[in-house]
Amino acid sequence: MTVRKSGRTVEAGLVPALRDTSFSRKLVFKFQMVNKHLFSAAIFVLFLSSLLLAQNGPADQNQTGREGTFAIIGARIVTVSGAEIPNGTIVIRDGVIAAVGPNVSIPRNAEKIDGKGLTVFPGMIDAGTNMGLLEIGGGARGTVDVSETGDINPNAKAYLGINPHTSHINVTRVNGITTVLSMPSGGLISGQSAIVNLNGSTQSEMAEVPVFSLVIDFPTVTTFSGFNPFSGPRRINFDQAVKRRDDRVKEIKDVFEAAKQYARAQEAYAKDNTLPYPETDLKMESMVPYVRGEKPIIFSAQRARDIRAVIKFVDDMKVRAIIFGGAEAWEEAEELKKRDIPVIFNDIYQNPLSNDDPYDSNFSSPSKMSEAGMKFCISTGDDGSNARDLPYQAGLAGGFGLSKDDALKSVTLYPAQILGIADKYGSLDEGKVANVVVADGDILDPRTNIKYLFIKGRMLPLTSRHTEFFERYKDRKLSDPAP
Repeated sequence: MTVRKSGRTVEAGLVPALRDTSFSRKLVFKFQMVNKHLFSAAIFVLFLSSLLLAQNGPADQNQTGREGTFAIIGARIVTVSGAEIPNGTIVIRDGVIAAVGPNVSIPRNAEKIDGKGLTVFPGMIDAGTNMGLLEIGGGARGTVDVSETGDINPNAKAYLGINPHTSHINVTRVNGITTVLSMPSGGLISGQSAIVNLNGSTQSEMAEVPVFSLVIDFPTVTTFSGFNPFSGPRRINFDQAVKRRDDRVKEIKDVFEAAKQYARAQEAYAKDNTLPYPETDLKMESMVPYVRGEKPIIFSAQRARDIRAVIKFVDDMKVRAIIFGGAEAWEEAEELKKRDIPVIFNDIYQNPLSNDDPYDSNFSSPSKMSEAGMKFCISTGDDGSNARDLPYQAGLAGGFGLSKDDALKSVTLYPAQILGIADKYGSLDEGKVANVVVADGDILDPRTNIKYLFIKGRMLPLTSRHTEFFERYKDRKLSDPAP
């Protein structure tokens, strides 16, 4: 006798209990009921999905805009790289800026946009986020791809984990941010970052540089050693804290030395294949471009003493570096300039590092870096949900000593230079990628509204989860009953 179970056959001889005919009939009946319930549940889920789609319309995350030839006419154009054009025209064609200037020939097939009273800016660049890697931090684990288990994960690539349909993308780009550096986090060596444009249905469509840098959460000197609910914070003395930091730094150095040895073994075998074949190690393979100095490494560090430790590490290992954080980087300006180490500053909204610091220490750090002649830019350092605040952070720095020009450059041309993409992004120049933002005022002013948005020449709808909710509830009165 056999029993059918979800398309599979179970032999009675393999299950003694099935030799009882009455028992087997009951079992078959139960299987049939389970399958019936599962089928009903599937139908309900499909119905619910279709109902939600009918209510909300197509997901705004799937709207990637439309291509074409566009001419923005009679607008104020802030090129960033050169002089401002009070009344000019910018032509977008085939994904690039085809022409820009006060007297530009407009193609016959161009879609004309009246720029009177509007200002054209290059799309802003947030050079430090977890965009696309984290949707709901404390809730749905399936939406968290920002970190891997373990301390050493150089082979983890942010590019592969980015969700092109995250709601954070639309919320960010409608505020004028068109490109971001998405970075993994966690552990000592977190993985590899990616430079992506905020438009596309797949990672490959979004990626400008799929693998840009290695990310290292550089060990810091801290006397905090945990929290006891009965006695409060636990502390260790400063010398112990320094030793802990140095031990962790040695772990990173050991990985670097192992990667160098791995690279040498690979090179030796390539020249002489009679040698023993070196076993492939994906982690070491990922480290090779960085230990050779071919690609940059982003080191997270805020305090001056930790930045000095990074500088020593860079000198010892002979690698290329970028400081991420840099609240006190201006204190080490000369050493950083000497080694051409730029800073991605991301701490402007945070409290001062020390209780003795003035309240505006973070607000004024960018202006101090500018005065010192350092290479820097401003980023949010956010997981994605608040990356939209990038222009306001730059504007805040502009209110505490940073010049207006530098404030704008700190989120456009300067990050493009640090990320090595200034030949394509960061300013409005002929031949550059058409990441273009048209606004009704100063793009760093919270009162400004974005009127048109282009990424790689595609005009994008100015919709997001926020605009959808606004349209849905804008006419609702406080007296209306809850749904």
